[in-house]
Amino acid sequence: MNTGYTTTTISTAGFALGLALLGVELWRWHKGGGGKGGFDGGGGKDPKALVPLAFGIVCGILMIACPAGLLGTLADFLRWGGNSVGDVAMKWLTGAPSQTLGTAATPRIDGYGAIVVAALAVALFLLRKSIAKAVKGKWWKGVLVGVLLCVSTGTAGLVAQQIIEGVNGAGAWAINGIAKGTIV
Repeated sequence: MNTGYTTTTISTAGFALGLALLGVELWRWHKGGGGKGGFDGGGGKDPKALVPLAFGIVCGILMIACPAGLLGTLADFLRWGGNSVGDVAMKWLTGAPSQTLGTAATPRIDGYGAIVVAALAVALFLLRKSIAKAVKGKWWKGVLVGVLLCVSTGTAGLVAQQIIEGVNGAGAWAINGIAKGTIV
């Protein structure tokens, strides 16, 4: 399994912003709202409507796990923006500055997981014109939520660890099983 870790920091304000975005999207899903900013389709609580958001969260988590590449740089930018916007909102609303929630060591994508992440990034880039605008919006919100919430030592951090280890395992399976024809 993966033994490499990447260290990154999240503030209480960035974490609060991530929770707020997740809460808003889950509320919209629960209420089943169509219209501007809502999910396409009919009634509420359709689990399929959460797929773009969940997929975005997974992609955000995977971006954090790629600290040395372009995806990691984009994740750092999104996290910096989330921390900054959250800090401004927290100061304006409460008068209290944000604190460092923690510097968490998140698992890092290994050479096998990098295969999966690279294939996913290329596929998303090539399909970007054929994906509906509403789905892209939900996906991007999910990416921001994933980037902001996965840097913790709680439940969100545990979920991130499982996703990253799963992607690393899927990459190992792809190389050994599909490319080399051996089963490990």
